[in-house]
Amino acid sequence: MTTVLAGHAAPDFTLHDASGKTVSLADALKKGPVVAAFFKITCPVCQFTFPFLERLHKAYGTDGATFLGISQDDVADTKDFLFEYRVTFPAAIDDDGYPASNAYGLTTVPTVFLIAPDGKVLVSSVGFAKNDLEQISAEIGKHLKREPAPLFMPGEVVPESKPG
Repeated sequence: MTTVLAGHAAPDFTLHDASGKTVSLADALKKGPVVAAFFKITCPVCQFTFPFLERLHKAYGTDGATFLGISQDDVADTKDFLFEYRVTFPAAIDDDGYPASNAYGLTTVPTVFLIAPDGKVLVSSVGFAKNDLEQISAEIGKHLKREPAPLFMPGEVVPESKPG
């Protein structure tokens, strides 16, 4: 669960990514909408969800939408996760005490937020929810004034949801 729902203001955060670079939500929002995906490397639903997020990143990540994983693990394990699941968007490390996760009131991962450039949450998704990912694609497409990118391939069997 999360205490930050669609329509709420997204709490700002400043973290370091897996390469040590400082990243903040405020800076990312200056470039357009942000998909912030909180995860833990041992979470099977995170492992299932992140390849779909990577598909969205490949469709929109160079056109003004920022994708950022927020890992509840250390740098080495986070880098291994990104490599194993072929994730090319950056991941920030939620430092000791999980300040970003706590600001969002998280009790479950994965939790994915689509945050509009004005800082309002457009989509708040806990676990894997096919409809929520399709809504994220539609909202980013609308922001970029183009058709939503297809997320699921014809004939691909994808469950409607998986709890986190």
